This record gives sequence, structure tokens and C-alpha cells, in this order.
Amino acid sequence: MDDRLVTALIVVVGVPATVVGYILLTEALLRAVPTRLQSTIRPWLWLLPALLLLGVFLVFPTLTTIGLSFQDKLSRNFVGLANYEYFFSTGSTLAALRNNVIWLVLLTVFTVGGGLLFATLFDRVRFESAAKSVIFLPLAISFVGAGVIWRFMFAYRPPNEPQTGTLNAVVTGLGFEPITWLQGSPLNTVLLIAVAAWIWTGFAMVILSAALKGISPELLEAARVDGANELQVFRRITFPLLLPTVAVVSTTMIITALKAFDIVYVMTNGSFDTQVIANQMYAELFRFNQPGRGSAVAVILLLLIVPVMIVNIRRFRAQEAIR
Repeated sequence: MDDRLVTALIVVVGVPATVVGYILLTEALLRAVPTRLQSTIRPWLWLLPALLLLGVFLVFPTLTTIGLSFQDKLSRNFVGLANYEYFFSTGSTLAALRNNVIWLVLLTVFTVGGGLLFATLFDRVRFESAAKSVIFLPLAISFVGAGVIWRFMFAYRPPNEPQTGTLNAVVTGLGFEPITWLQGSPLNTVLLIAVAAWIWTGFAMVILSAALKGISPELLEAARVDGANELQVFRRITFPLLLPTVAVVSTTMIITALKAFDIVYVMTNGSFDTQVIANQMYAELFRFNQPGRGSAVAVILLLLIVPVMIVNIRRFRAQEAIR
């Protein structure tokens, strides 16, 4: 029998059968337990599959990665902090760290600023839904797909050859020399961030637009009656009320910037001084065959992301408590 057919049968038949079997087994076990203990045991039995999956696919790989980060190239000998020392003493890895800082700042500014701008401008127009759909549409494209699209947009050919890239075709059509968009630093890093912002601005716009809709119209109208113009209303009332949502969107974008990989890998693969931490981790592991160093880079990336996630979760819980 074809392996693909076996896999399909397992997915279509085996997984639902396993779920139903677990439910029946759980309820049968609970009937054998004293009634007073059932309410205590039942939640843990229902959580057990999720906890097992979490342990196998998240906790165990994380602990394994941490262990590998203290080992040598062959993953046999303990080398202490040598892999971490390599990260903080090598020019290429420090350049990746620097580029991630640039990503963190610019991606957050571009997406949050653009999302706030579009959410405010489209809030009271007749074609609001259509306009927001256009801005949100790039988020439906995969990061790899977006990277391929924009790589063709930025494509460069020598001046004496036909330009296949859209932007350089426009530039040369206007009588100028073609521009090496992705080969010149730091312009190339900014352009990569712009591609990511093109994708994520719609997400920021939707979240901020929902928060904007939650502001009382009576409050805004009262400010206008008191003589405030639209800019003053936005600065003194709208924006302060949006700050909690802006903070949540900003921390989400910070996490996204720290994990940047797909766009860089597809468009430049870290060349021309565009390397980032996630792509450096991939290169160390698969290109240079250095699992210890790659694991160390992964742990550093994890340590950078976890505090931001904690802040994001705390802000989200604070907002939920207010509601």
C-alpha cells in the first residue's frame, strides 16, 4: 500500500478514533473514582494530552537545545560557555545582533505607526471595509511568498542589460541608472524591514481599529464641542486611550522582529550585511555543521524573546481584568 495512503488513513481515521477512545477511557476511569474526587481529577485528565504534546514538542526540545549549547561540534564534549563566547566575540554574529536591533526598532515603528495611521484615516469613510481589506491582504501571503515577490521587485541587472526588477525598470525608464537595492548596506536591511512591515501593518491596523471603535463617540464629540480640532482630539483623547493596545501590538512586533528569518533567508540569505540572529542560527546548524554554536544562538534568541512575551502576557491579563 502507498505510504501516502497509509498516512491519510491515519490522519482521517486514526486521529479522530484516538480522540474518541481517550474520551471514553477518561470517563470510564472517572466513574471508578469516588465522586468527591472527580471534579479534581477530571481537569487534569483532559489536560494530559496537551501537556504531553507540550512536553514532547516544546519542553524537551528546549532542554535538549540548552544542553547542546554547552557541547562541541560533535556534541560529545562539554565546552562550557565557549559557544556563547563565540557569539559575543565574532563579527558576523554581532552584526546579526545589530541588525536585529534595527529590525526591532524600525519594524515596530513602521507597523504600529502605519497601523495607527490607517485605522484612524479609515475609521469614518464609506469604503472603510474595502480599504482595510486591501491593507490587510498581504498578511494572507506567506513570508516566503512575500520574499519571492519582493525579490523580483528589487531585482538588479547591470545598466547595459534589460531590467527584470519592477523598481529598476521604473528607475531606468525615468532615465536613471539601476539601483542595487538589496546589495547595498544599510539600505538593504531597511528594505527587508519594509517588506515585513508591508505584511504586518494590516494586523496592527485591525487590532488598533478595534480599540478605536471601543472609544466612546460621546467623549470625542464633547471634545469637539469644547473647541478641540481633530489633531487635538487625537493627541489628548484618542491616542492616550489607545496606548494599552499600542503597547500590546508593539511587543508583538518586537517578538516578530527578533524572530525574523523567512524574508531574510529568501531575499538575501544574510548576504550583503543583512544577517539576523535566526538566520545565523540556521547557518551555524545546517551550513557550517556547528550544532553547539547553533544551539547557543537559539538559546540567546529565546532569552531575548521570553521577557518580551512575559510583558505582553501581563499587559493582556491587565486588559482582561479591566474588562
